[in-house]
Amino acid sequence: MSKQLVELVLPRLARTLYRELQRYRAGKVSETQFTRSFEDLLQKQHSWLTDRGVSQVRAALAIHGAVLVLSNPGLRAEAAESRLPLEVMEFRAIRDAAADVARNYSVPQDKAFNVIRDIVARYGD
Repeated sequence: MSKQLVELVLPRLARTLYRELQRYRAGKVSETQFTRSFEDLLQKQHSWLTDRGVSQVRAALAIHGAVLVLSNPGLRAEAAESRLPLEVMEFRAIRDAAADVARNYSVPQDKAFNVIRDIVARYGD
């Protein structure tokens, strides 16, 4: 996975996601609206990448990895609440993301897992 691809995706997702989170926390949008907006954001990001020549699989892997990097605070909170090590929560999240990529893009799940794991390891806290 190209280092530059993830570095391109992270700030684009972070800016928009932060704005939407602020709107949600301020009560300007419902949970359903926030979820729909988040899904639209991910689809637009995927389309933006593929329109620039990135393969659908690479785009999906980069986006899933970036989402998990940005989700780190939530994973930490969930781990503390569940009294589980952060590594367990990260493993589950990466496994689920890899399963999604494997299911939707006919990629071996272990390969998707390794790519997403590497992104989280490199760019996570």
